[in-house]
Amino acid sequence: MSDFLICGGGVSGMLVARGLSRHGASVQLVERGVCGREASWAGGGIVSPLYPWRYSEPVTALANRAQDAYPELAKALADETGIDPELTASGLTMLDADDHADALLWAQRHDRRMEAWQTSQIYAHEPALAPGSERALHMPAVANIRNPRLVKALAASLGLQKSVRVHEQSEILRFEHHGGRMAALWVRQQGQETRMQADAFVLAAGAWTGQLLARLGLEMPVVPVKGQMLLYKADTALLNGIVLSQGRYLIPRRDHHILVGSTLEHAEFDKSITAEACDSLRASAEQMLPVLSSLPVLQQWAGLRPGAPGGVPFIGRVPGFSNVYINAGHYRNGLVLAPASADLLVDILARTPGQLDGRPYDPELRGVKAVKP
Repeated sequence: MSDFLICGGGVSGMLVARGLSRHGASVQLVERGVCGREASWAGGGIVSPLYPWRYSEPVTALANRAQDAYPELAKALADETGIDPELTASGLTMLDADDHADALLWAQRHDRRMEAWQTSQIYAHEPALAPGSERALHMPAVANIRNPRLVKALAASLGLQKSVRVHEQSEILRFEHHGGRMAALWVRQQGQETRMQADAFVLAAGAWTGQLLARLGLEMPVVPVKGQMLLYKADTALLNGIVLSQGRYLIPRRDHHILVGSTLEHAEFDKSITAEACDSLRASAEQMLPVLSSLPVLQQWAGLRPGAPGGVPFIGRVPGFSNVYINAGHYRNGLVLAPASADLLVDILARTPGQLDGRPYDPELRGVKAVKP
Protein backbone atom coordinates (compact mmCIF):
# COMPACT_ATOMS: atom_id res chain seq x y z
CA MET A 1 0.00 0.00 0.00
CA SER A 2 1.24 3.47 -0.85
CA ASP A 3 0.72 6.83 0.79
CA PHE A 4 -1.02 8.26 -2.29
CA LEU A 5 -2.65 6.88 -5.42
CA ILE A 6 -3.13 9.30 -8.32
CA CYS A 7 -5.70 8.60 -11.03
CA GLY A 8 -4.56 10.28 -14.23
CA GLY A 9 -1.15 10.59 -15.87
CA GLY A 10 -1.37 13.96 -17.55
CA VAL A 11 0.86 16.92 -16.69
CA SER A 12 -1.17 17.68 -13.55
CA GLY A 13 -1.12 14.13 -12.22
CA MET A 14 2.57 13.65 -12.94
CA LEU A 15 3.53 16.95 -11.30
CA VAL A 16 1.55 16.03 -8.17
CA ALA A 17 3.31 12.65 -8.08
CA ARG A 18 6.70 14.32 -8.50
CA GLY A 19 5.93 16.86 -5.78
CA LEU A 20 4.71 14.26 -3.29
CA SER A 21 7.75 12.07 -3.88
CA ARG A 22 9.96 15.03 -3.02
CA HIS A 23 8.15 15.20 0.31
CA GLY A 24 9.19 11.59 0.95
CA ALA A 25 5.80 10.04 0.17
CA SER A 26 5.27 6.76 -1.66
CA VAL A 27 3.08 7.25 -4.74
CA GLN A 28 1.31 5.08 -7.26
CA LEU A 29 -0.01 6.64 -10.47
CA VAL A 30 -2.63 4.92 -12.59
CA GLU A 31 -3.13 5.93 -16.23
CA ARG A 32 -5.71 4.40 -18.57
CA GLY A 33 -3.43 4.80 -21.59
CA VAL A 34 0.07 6.25 -21.85
CA CYS A 35 1.10 9.10 -19.57
CA GLY A 36 0.69 12.53 -21.08
CA ARG A 37 -1.03 11.46 -24.29
CA GLU A 38 -4.40 13.18 -23.85
CA ALA A 39 -4.94 16.96 -23.44
CA SER A 40 -1.39 17.43 -22.13
CA TRP A 41 -0.03 16.19 -25.46
CA ALA A 42 -2.60 17.92 -27.66
CA GLY A 43 -2.32 21.52 -26.44
CA GLY A 44 -0.27 24.35 -27.86
CA GLY A 45 2.04 24.86 -24.92
CA ILE A 46 1.65 28.64 -24.56
CA VAL A 47 2.65 29.42 -20.97
CA SER A 48 0.01 32.12 -20.55
CA PRO A 49 -3.75 32.30 -20.74
CA LEU A 50 -4.94 33.78 -24.01
CA TYR A 51 -5.96 37.39 -23.25
CA PRO A 52 -4.92 36.92 -19.59
CA TRP A 53 -6.66 40.06 -18.31
CA ARG A 54 -10.04 38.55 -19.16
CA TYR A 55 -9.70 35.83 -16.52
CA SER A 56 -10.65 35.99 -12.86
CA GLU A 57 -8.17 36.51 -10.04
CA PRO A 58 -8.00 32.79 -9.09
CA VAL A 59 -6.79 31.91 -12.60
CA THR A 60 -4.37 34.84 -12.63
CA ALA A 61 -2.90 33.84 -9.27
CA LEU A 62 -2.13 30.33 -10.51
CA ALA A 63 -0.94 31.49 -13.93
CA ASN A 64 1.50 34.07 -12.57
CA ARG A 65 2.97 31.62 -10.10
CA ALA A 66 3.28 28.88 -12.72
CA GLN A 67 4.88 31.18 -15.30
CA ASP A 68 7.53 32.13 -12.77
CA ALA A 69 8.13 28.45 -11.92
CA TYR A 70 8.49 27.09 -15.45
CA PRO A 71 12.12 28.07 -16.16
CA GLU A 72 13.37 26.24 -13.07
CA LEU A 73 11.10 23.25 -13.77
CA ALA A 74 12.20 22.94 -17.40
CA LYS A 75 15.88 23.14 -16.45
CA ALA A 76 15.47 20.60 -13.65
CA LEU A 77 13.72 18.13 -15.95
CA ALA A 78 16.37 18.55 -18.66
CA ASP A 79 19.13 18.00 -16.10
CA GLU A 80 17.41 14.96 -14.57
CA THR A 81 16.37 13.19 -17.74
CA GLY A 82 18.32 14.60 -20.67
CA ILE A 83 15.01 15.55 -22.32
CA ASP A 84 14.76 19.28 -22.97
CA PRO A 85 11.12 20.49 -22.82
CA GLU A 86 12.18 23.38 -25.08
CA LEU A 87 10.82 26.25 -23.02
CA THR A 88 11.27 29.29 -25.28
CA ALA A 89 10.56 32.86 -24.20
CA SER A 90 9.36 33.93 -27.63
CA GLY A 91 6.83 36.55 -26.49
CA LEU A 92 3.12 36.86 -27.29
CA THR A 93 1.70 39.45 -29.70
CA MET A 94 -2.08 39.94 -29.51
CA LEU A 95 -3.44 41.70 -32.59
CA ASP A 96 -6.30 44.19 -32.59
CA ALA A 97 -7.79 43.38 -29.19
CA ASP A 98 -10.59 45.84 -28.40
CA ASP A 99 -9.90 46.23 -24.66
CA HIS A 100 -6.36 47.65 -24.60
CA ALA A 101 -7.00 49.88 -21.60
CA ASP A 102 -8.21 46.98 -19.45
CA ALA A 103 -5.21 44.90 -20.52
CA LEU A 104 -2.67 47.55 -19.62
CA LEU A 105 -4.27 48.17 -16.22
CA TRP A 106 -4.21 44.43 -15.52
CA ALA A 107 -0.54 44.20 -16.47
CA GLN A 108 0.36 47.12 -14.21
CA ARG A 109 -1.61 45.67 -11.30
CA HIS A 110 0.06 42.26 -11.61
CA ASP A 111 3.55 43.47 -12.53
CA ARG A 112 3.47 41.73 -15.91
CA ARG A 113 5.33 43.42 -18.72
CA MET A 114 3.02 44.47 -21.54
CA GLU A 115 3.63 46.93 -24.36
CA ALA A 116 1.11 48.73 -26.56
CA TRP A 117 2.34 48.57 -30.16
CA GLN A 118 1.36 50.55 -33.22
CA THR A 119 1.56 49.39 -36.85
CA SER A 120 5.26 50.09 -37.35
CA GLN A 121 6.24 48.13 -34.24
CA ILE A 122 4.07 45.15 -35.20
CA TYR A 123 5.63 44.74 -38.62
CA ALA A 124 9.15 45.48 -37.47
CA HIS A 125 8.79 42.46 -35.16
CA GLU A 126 6.71 40.22 -37.47
CA PRO A 127 7.21 41.36 -41.07
CA ALA A 128 5.51 38.29 -42.57
CA LEU A 129 2.12 39.03 -41.03
CA ALA A 130 -0.73 40.06 -43.31
CA PRO A 131 -1.04 43.85 -43.65
CA GLY A 132 -3.82 45.74 -41.91
CA SER A 133 -3.13 45.40 -38.17
CA GLU A 134 -3.11 48.82 -36.56
CA ARG A 135 -2.33 48.00 -32.95
CA ALA A 136 -1.28 45.12 -30.74
CA LEU A 137 -0.41 44.19 -27.20
CA HIS A 138 2.96 42.52 -26.76
CA MET A 139 4.06 40.48 -23.74
CA PRO A 140 7.78 39.78 -24.30
CA ALA A 141 8.22 37.39 -21.37
CA VAL A 142 5.56 34.87 -22.41
CA ALA A 143 7.07 31.50 -23.27
CA ASN A 144 5.91 28.40 -25.04
CA ILE A 145 6.91 24.87 -24.16
CA ARG A 146 7.04 21.79 -26.40
CA ASN A 147 4.38 19.90 -24.48
CA PRO A 148 5.13 16.42 -25.94
CA ARG A 149 8.70 16.84 -24.74
CA LEU A 150 7.49 18.14 -21.38
CA VAL A 151 5.32 15.07 -20.72
CA LYS A 152 8.13 12.74 -21.85
CA ALA A 153 10.50 14.48 -19.45
CA LEU A 154 8.00 14.25 -16.59
CA ALA A 155 7.40 10.54 -17.24
CA ALA A 156 11.14 9.94 -17.33
CA SER A 157 11.57 11.89 -14.10
CA LEU A 158 8.98 9.73 -12.34
CA GLY A 159 10.77 6.66 -13.61
CA LEU A 160 13.86 7.80 -11.73
CA GLN A 161 11.99 8.13 -8.41
CA LYS A 162 12.20 4.98 -6.29
CA SER A 163 9.13 6.03 -4.31
CA VAL A 164 6.91 6.32 -7.42
CA ARG A 165 5.32 3.46 -9.37
CA VAL A 166 3.53 4.26 -12.62
CA HIS A 167 0.89 1.88 -13.99
CA GLU A 168 0.03 2.62 -17.63
CA GLN A 169 -2.63 0.83 -19.67
CA SER A 170 -4.60 0.45 -16.44
CA GLU A 171 -8.32 1.06 -16.69
CA ILE A 172 -10.11 1.93 -13.44
CA LEU A 173 -13.02 -0.45 -12.95
CA ARG A 174 -14.48 0.47 -9.58
CA PHE A 175 -13.80 2.02 -6.19
CA GLU A 176 -14.16 0.57 -2.70
CA HIS A 177 -15.30 3.10 -0.11
CA HIS A 178 -16.96 2.88 3.28
CA GLY A 179 -18.16 5.54 5.68
CA GLY A 180 -16.78 8.46 3.74
CA ARG A 181 -13.35 6.96 3.18
CA MET A 182 -11.86 5.42 0.06
CA ALA A 183 -10.27 2.05 0.75
CA ALA A 184 -9.08 0.85 -2.66
CA LEU A 185 -9.67 0.83 -6.36
CA TRP A 186 -9.70 -1.95 -8.91
CA VAL A 187 -8.01 -1.68 -12.29
CA ARG A 188 -7.72 -3.90 -15.34
CA GLN A 189 -4.10 -4.50 -16.35
CA GLN A 190 -3.30 -6.83 -19.25
CA GLY A 191 -6.65 -8.54 -18.87
CA GLN A 192 -6.28 -9.04 -15.11
CA GLU A 193 -8.14 -7.25 -12.32
CA THR A 194 -5.86 -5.77 -9.66
CA ARG A 195 -6.77 -4.18 -6.34
CA MET A 196 -4.76 -1.12 -5.28
CA GLN A 197 -4.76 0.53 -1.86
CA ALA A 198 -3.50 3.86 -0.55
CA ASP A 199 -3.96 6.18 2.37
CA ALA A 200 -5.27 8.94 0.08
CA PHE A 201 -6.45 9.21 -3.53
CA VAL A 202 -6.11 12.02 -6.08
CA LEU A 203 -8.39 12.30 -9.11
CA ALA A 204 -6.51 14.14 -11.86
CA ALA A 205 -8.03 12.64 -14.98
CA GLY A 206 -8.81 15.86 -16.85
CA ALA A 207 -12.07 15.78 -18.77
CA TRP A 208 -12.76 12.27 -17.40
CA THR A 209 -12.57 13.31 -13.72
CA GLY A 210 -16.31 13.87 -13.56
CA GLN A 211 -16.92 10.28 -14.65
CA LEU A 212 -14.71 9.02 -11.81
CA LEU A 213 -16.51 11.24 -9.30
CA ALA A 214 -19.86 9.91 -10.50
CA ARG A 215 -18.79 6.46 -9.29
CA LEU A 216 -18.51 8.01 -5.83
CA GLY A 217 -21.99 9.51 -6.07
CA LEU A 218 -20.67 13.01 -6.74
CA GLU A 219 -21.14 15.45 -9.60
CA MET A 220 -18.80 18.19 -10.76
CA PRO A 221 -19.54 20.96 -13.29
CA VAL A 222 -16.80 20.01 -15.77
CA VAL A 223 -17.52 19.08 -19.39
CA PRO A 224 -15.21 17.94 -22.21
CA VAL A 225 -14.48 20.65 -24.78
CA LYS A 226 -12.76 19.45 -27.94
CA GLY A 227 -9.95 21.44 -29.47
CA GLN A 228 -8.51 20.68 -32.92
CA MET A 229 -5.11 21.89 -34.07
CA LEU A 230 -2.89 21.93 -37.16
CA LEU A 231 0.85 21.83 -37.76
CA TYR A 232 2.39 23.43 -40.85
CA LYS A 233 5.75 22.26 -42.15
CA ALA A 234 8.20 25.13 -42.65
CA ASP A 235 11.91 25.00 -43.44
CA THR A 236 12.78 28.56 -42.39
CA ALA A 237 11.72 30.85 -39.56
CA LEU A 238 8.44 32.60 -40.37
CA LEU A 239 7.64 34.19 -37.01
CA ASN A 240 9.69 35.56 -34.14
CA GLY A 241 7.06 34.80 -31.50
CA ILE A 242 3.51 33.67 -30.78
CA VAL A 243 0.77 35.62 -32.56
CA LEU A 244 -2.85 35.72 -31.43
CA SER A 245 -5.79 37.18 -33.34
CA GLN A 246 -9.51 36.74 -32.76
CA GLY A 247 -8.92 33.77 -30.47
CA ARG A 248 -6.72 31.81 -32.91
CA TYR A 249 -2.96 31.57 -32.47
CA LEU A 250 0.22 30.71 -34.32
CA ILE A 251 3.15 29.20 -32.41
CA PRO A 252 6.60 28.95 -34.00
CA ARG A 253 8.61 25.90 -32.95
CA ARG A 254 12.38 25.65 -32.83
CA ASP A 255 12.31 23.48 -35.96
CA HIS A 256 10.46 26.40 -37.72
CA HIS A 257 7.18 24.51 -38.00
CA ILE A 258 4.06 26.53 -37.16
CA LEU A 259 1.38 25.18 -34.82
CA VAL A 260 -2.16 26.58 -35.27
CA GLY A 261 -4.91 26.47 -32.68
CA SER A 262 -7.56 25.95 -31.81
CA THR A 263 -11.23 25.11 -32.08
CA LEU A 264 -13.74 25.05 -29.23
CA GLU A 265 -16.28 22.27 -29.75
CA HIS A 266 -18.83 20.69 -27.43
CA ALA A 267 -18.91 17.13 -28.74
CA GLU A 268 -18.95 15.05 -25.54
CA PHE A 269 -15.96 12.64 -25.64
CA ASP A 270 -15.58 12.57 -29.41
CA LYS A 271 -11.92 13.21 -30.34
CA SER A 272 -12.26 12.72 -34.08
CA ILE A 273 -10.77 15.33 -36.41
CA THR A 274 -12.94 16.98 -39.06
CA ALA A 275 -12.47 18.60 -42.43
CA GLU A 276 -14.56 21.57 -41.26
CA ALA A 277 -12.14 22.29 -38.41
CA CYS A 278 -9.16 21.93 -40.75
CA ASP A 279 -10.67 24.44 -43.18
CA SER A 280 -11.49 26.87 -40.38
CA LEU A 281 -8.03 26.69 -38.83
CA ARG A 282 -6.33 27.03 -42.22
CA ALA A 283 -8.41 30.08 -43.06
CA SER A 284 -7.51 31.75 -39.74
CA ALA A 285 -3.84 30.84 -40.02
CA GLU A 286 -3.42 31.96 -43.61
CA GLN A 287 -5.32 35.17 -42.96
CA MET A 288 -2.75 36.01 -40.26
CA LEU A 289 0.31 34.64 -42.07
CA PRO A 290 -0.29 34.48 -45.84
CA VAL A 291 2.88 32.50 -46.61
CA LEU A 292 1.24 29.47 -44.97
CA SER A 293 -1.05 29.11 -47.99
CA SER A 294 1.92 27.73 -49.94
CA LEU A 295 3.02 25.31 -47.21
CA PRO A 296 1.75 21.79 -46.43
CA VAL A 297 -0.25 20.88 -43.36
CA LEU A 298 1.81 18.18 -41.72
CA GLN A 299 -0.66 17.02 -39.08
CA GLN A 300 -4.11 17.59 -37.57
CA TRP A 301 -5.18 16.33 -34.16
CA ALA A 302 -7.70 16.84 -31.36
CA GLY A 303 -7.79 16.78 -27.58
CA LEU A 304 -10.40 17.18 -24.86
CA ARG A 305 -10.12 20.01 -22.38
CA PRO A 306 -11.80 19.77 -18.95
CA GLY A 307 -14.10 22.79 -19.16
CA ALA A 308 -14.88 24.24 -15.72
CA PRO A 309 -16.90 27.39 -14.96
CA GLY A 310 -14.71 30.43 -15.53
CA GLY A 311 -11.75 28.19 -16.29
CA VAL A 312 -11.04 27.90 -12.55
CA PRO A 313 -9.79 24.41 -11.62
CA PHE A 314 -11.02 22.32 -8.71
CA ILE A 315 -8.18 21.66 -6.27
CA GLY A 316 -8.59 20.03 -2.86
CA ARG A 317 -10.58 17.46 -0.93
CA VAL A 318 -13.95 16.40 -2.27
CA PRO A 319 -17.00 16.69 0.00
CA GLY A 320 -18.13 13.58 1.82
CA PHE A 321 -14.75 11.82 1.71
CA SER A 322 -11.88 12.23 4.13
CA ASN A 323 -9.14 10.99 1.78
CA VAL A 324 -10.18 11.80 -1.80
CA TYR A 325 -8.86 14.89 -3.58
CA ILE A 326 -9.19 16.52 -7.02
CA ASN A 327 -6.88 18.44 -9.30
CA ALA A 328 -8.91 19.00 -12.48
CA GLY A 329 -10.91 21.48 -14.52
CA HIS A 330 -8.14 23.70 -15.92
CA TYR A 331 -10.03 24.14 -19.22
CA ARG A 332 -7.78 25.90 -21.79
CA ASN A 333 -4.94 26.45 -19.34
CA GLY A 334 -3.87 23.00 -18.22
CA LEU A 335 -0.20 23.43 -19.10
CA VAL A 336 -0.26 27.08 -18.06
CA LEU A 337 -1.48 26.42 -14.52
CA ALA A 338 -0.10 22.93 -13.91
CA PRO A 339 3.02 23.71 -11.83
CA ALA A 340 1.07 26.03 -9.52
CA SER A 341 -2.04 23.87 -9.15
CA ALA A 342 0.13 20.83 -8.44
CA ASP A 343 2.11 22.74 -5.82
CA LEU A 344 -1.12 23.87 -4.16
CA LEU A 345 -2.48 20.32 -3.94
CA VAL A 346 0.86 18.95 -2.71
CA ASP A 347 0.84 21.62 0.03
CA ILE A 348 -2.68 20.52 1.01
CA LEU A 349 -1.78 16.82 1.00
CA ALA A 350 1.52 17.29 2.82
CA ARG A 351 -0.12 19.73 5.25
CA THR A 352 2.59 22.31 4.62
CA PRO A 353 1.98 26.07 4.46
CA GLY A 354 1.80 27.39 0.93
CA GLN A 355 1.78 30.78 -0.76
CA LEU A 356 -1.63 30.40 -2.39
CA ASP A 357 -5.05 30.62 -0.76
CA GLY A 358 -6.81 27.36 -1.61
CA ARG A 359 -10.36 28.56 -0.99
CA PRO A 360 -11.10 29.82 -4.55
CA TYR A 361 -10.44 26.29 -5.84
CA ASP A 362 -12.08 24.30 -3.03
CA PRO A 363 -14.27 21.58 -4.62
CA GLU A 364 -17.04 21.84 -2.03
CA LEU A 365 -17.24 25.63 -2.20
CA ARG A 366 -17.26 25.45 -6.02
CA GLY A 367 -20.16 23.08 -6.50
CA VAL A 368 -18.92 19.50 -6.26
CA LYS A 369 -21.81 17.77 -4.51
CA ALA A 370 -23.63 14.51 -4.01
CA VAL A 371 -25.88 13.39 -6.84
CA LYS A 372 -29.52 13.63 -5.89
CA PRO A 373 -31.16 10.19 -5.75
